[in-house]
Amino acid sequence: MITPEKWEKLHERMEKFRILEQELEEHFIRGGGSGGQKINKTSSCVQLRHTKSGIEIRCQKTRSQADNRYWARKELCERIEERVLGEKSKKQQAFEKIRRQKRRRSRRAKSKMLDEKSKQGTKKKLRGRVGPDE
Repeated sequence: MITPEKWEKLHERMEKFRILEQELEEHFIRGGGSGGQKINKTSSCVQLRHTKSGIEIRCQKTRSQADNRYWARKELCERIEERVLGEKSKKQQAFEKIRRQKRRRSRRAKSKMLDEKSKQGTKKKLRGRVGPDE
């Protein structure tokens, strides 16, 4: 359940980016995916279209139509903010960071990294105790 305070914050954010409710076309459609009969019978998926910018959003985060209306509007604000400010959203930045982490290293970079590791290993071997026992 979305609290009235959250709705108020969302409306303030929409005003900040000059998004009017009159500019939004909202349709309720049947969702897809897992959920069985319940998801196939109810029209809880929200399809939101901002006529001014042409951005279209479908939201089916929850089974509640009211909650999905909130989430769709929030997503619209994020996309318009991304366009206005010209910077990548936090979600996109996190996605790109993961992609960079998973990317395969080049042969040269990999060999350089392995050389550094072996040098560090030899340094650690030299750290052994020095004394009369040895």
